[in-house]
Amino acid sequence: MCVRLRPGVTLTPIDEVAVLLDERTGRYRQLNATAALVLRSLLAGHGQDEAARDLVRTHPAATPTAEADIAALVAQLRAANLIVETVDREQPR
Repeated sequence: MCVRLRPGVTLTPIDEVAVLLDERTGRYRQLNATAALVLRSLLAGHGQDEAARDLVRTHPAATPTAEADIAALVAQLRAANLIVETVDREQPR
């Protein structure tokens, strides 16, 4: 499963954190450093398992909850209509 930003959503890194702007609604969502790291990993084509490994590599203390935390982040971004999940790079879900 791949993740991409929904058209009209932009990601702007600011130091270690990031901001998502939904140009359609004008709403911003600030991501902390951990969420920004995970989202960048997902947008690079990594699945949630691989994003969890990326997270744990940077923050070993996240090991017990990394997969659940990433699933929760993806669910929140999906609910906010900021991302689109695809089975592969060509097929929107």
